[in-house]
Amino acid sequence: MSVSAISTSISPEREATLLASVPTGLLIGGQWRDASDGGTFDVHDPATGEILTTLASASSADALAALDAADNAQAAWARTAPRVRAEILRRAFDLVTERAEDFALLMTLEMGKPIAEARGEVAYGAEFLRWFSEETVRDYGRYLTSPEGKNKILVQHKPVGPCLLITPWNFPLAMATRKVAPAVAAGCTMVLKPAKLTPLTAQLFAQTMLDAGLPAGVLNVVSSSSASGVSGPLLADPRLRKVSFTGSTPVGKRLMVDAAQNVLRTSMELGGNAPFIVFEDADLDAAVEGAIAAKMRNMGEACTAANRFLVQESVAQEFTRKFAAAMAALSTGRGTEPATQVGPLIDAAARDDVHALVSAAVEAGATAITGGAPVDGPGYFYPPTVLGGVPNDAEILRQEIFGPVAPVTSFATEEDAIRLANASEYGLASYIYSRDFNRLVRVAEQIEFGMVGFNAGVISNAAAPFGGVKQSGLGREGGSEGIAEYTTTQYIGIADPYAQAY
Repeated sequence: MSVSAISTSISPEREATLLASVPTGLLIGGQWRDASDGGTFDVHDPATGEILTTLASASSADALAALDAADNAQAAWARTAPRVRAEILRRAFDLVTERAEDFALLMTLEMGKPIAEARGEVAYGAEFLRWFSEETVRDYGRYLTSPEGKNKILVQHKPVGPCLLITPWNFPLAMATRKVAPAVAAGCTMVLKPAKLTPLTAQLFAQTMLDAGLPAGVLNVVSSSSASGVSGPLLADPRLRKVSFTGSTPVGKRLMVDAAQNVLRTSMELGGNAPFIVFEDADLDAAVEGAIAAKMRNMGEACTAANRFLVQESVAQEFTRKFAAAMAALSTGRGTEPATQVGPLIDAAARDDVHALVSAAVEAGATAITGGAPVDGPGYFYPPTVLGGVPNDAEILRQEIFGPVAPVTSFATEEDAIRLANASEYGLASYIYSRDFNRLVRVAEQIEFGMVGFNAGVISNAAAPFGGVKQSGLGREGGSEGIAEYTTTQYIGIADPYAQAY
């Protein structure tokens, strides 16, 4: 498969105008400023390798200055009426929606995803702003009489305090809104550290939050070429009270160790190794459609991406044939091209890692039915790839692929499917295709995953709790559970004026 020529209806002038509108400094205390040491870093287009723009690179001193601003704003922000916080989030939703084309193009430029998919992320990401604007005024406590009748019990939810939010590069808008919105709703101030590969969307989003009326110091942004240079001093500072991280399991473990020193609240959305289970009674055409959705969203660069395709023996050959044909038909190119369905991977290292897994699987006995080798030319493209006959002990079934590669293996019985699905240290998303609802109940209760899609290839939603078990992390984002991650519970025991004295 060849990459189509880079000709697009989105003009270079449109791209340049948008890039020029993005703040390039650090947002600290409501002001955009240069790094204290003058440091900068470049942001590249993964479709061409060319520099898009240059941003200020936060130093450790800048990170602490951002925490100063967050700490100074915390008390007043916590006292701000829930309705006021809710209206800010609702205005932010409206502004992001109005600026949807800017956000979509910016994500396509810095991350590579097709423009149509980027527009979908804008809608998805904006929904967290709307959802938590509605949840803000419904963060209920409770008031009751103690069982023995001696006291009244008052339980209230209070903001946990200044938070460090660390977002990944693969969903530049949605990962920011999914963390910022519940923190705003709960009354927490924030220091946001976007990924250095895709910080531009977060920069534009932060300015949009200011435009929506968010007070100075509530949200601070410290884009940087050095993740540890920002997170290290913040995690060591006792004023920080929470860290929320989305990224790899190894990095999450290191952050948890650091967070333990100050007993910080932690939310960790880490790696995944999602099984996509197709039973013999499944609608195979629907399963193929779901497989494309579950595998190819974001070019497979998603923690929820289907990573292992487990297909019952009697339908494995037919499913693999149909799936490979659908994958081979996808068009690869720069994300700004209207016909593009598969963009580049994020950088050369990502492409090399994906190809190494494919090569090892083929050496172990798998067959590349379609794809299987990097695309020549500029950018970091890898074609949609289906591997058939993958041995159950292949490395590619144990590692998070994070690319457009689908290894297919087979199983004999329902018990085998459950055993193979659980044969992973990860437990984030999973997918089941079958016409038997009772089978769904049986399998869902036995597989060790925080989320299950039943005859559905895309399941993430702002109204639902997102998160995993085992080494996929802890805590939940979205749903009514999402705001709870940013609050602490306080109990007040009140002597009952009607109770008799002891």
